[in-house]
Amino acid sequence: MSRAKPRPAPTEVPGSGDEAACHPERCPCTDGNCTLSRTARAASPDTAARDYPTLSATEAAVSKRLAGMALDMPAMAAVSNVYRAAGALRNHFERTVLAPHNLTWTGWVVLWVVWIWEEIETRHVAAEAGISKGTLTGVAGTLEKRGLVARRAHPADARRVLLRLTPAGHALMAELFPQFNKQEAFAVDSLSADELRVLAAALRKVVVGLEGNPASA
Repeated sequence: MSRAKPRPAPTEVPGSGDEAACHPERCPCTDGNCTLSRTARAASPDTAARDYPTLSATEAAVSKRLAGMALDMPAMAAVSNVYRAAGALRNHFERTVLAPHNLTWTGWVVLWVVWIWEEIETRHVAAEAGISKGTLTGVAGTLEKRGLVARRAHPADARRVLLRLTPAGHALMAELFPQFNKQEAFAVDSLSADELRVLAAALRKVVVGLEGNPASA
């Protein structure tokens, strides 16, 4: 593969390379070796200090833009903060625990889903990971080349494909998940135990509500 080709989309898992971190002076990287997705690289400390708005600045800009409009502001604030928190968490994990293993967030989620279910159809992996079937095809292909997952035809229908972890994939998850969980604890360290329980329950309620009634009111 020519190293002059553009880096794949951030939903793909980078192949193994000799670079362990992004080089800001070359962003967006074009050699495919950067361990971070474009999202994580865009929010790297160097870039953030240079041109990334702070949360307070963003909130002020939103308030100014929406002044005088009849809106459900608490709902907007809640959804906006969930979205921003999700992005911040993804970037944090990609820059810390996932980077040494050359994994993007999407690659990690695919490994997690397959690890939990042991063997699962690709269409169900895509649904649980919240990605398209096309994206999963690329991610699963890269993970397969790295020897972390294996695929086989469904015994009842050769058109359907099953994914499972290889022994190397199981070993990676056994090593990586405790490290990942330590970063989860770090990410929510500012919350009390009661706040954590309330947050988890509230977010689960949102998910259940949307999955049970996806149509807009």
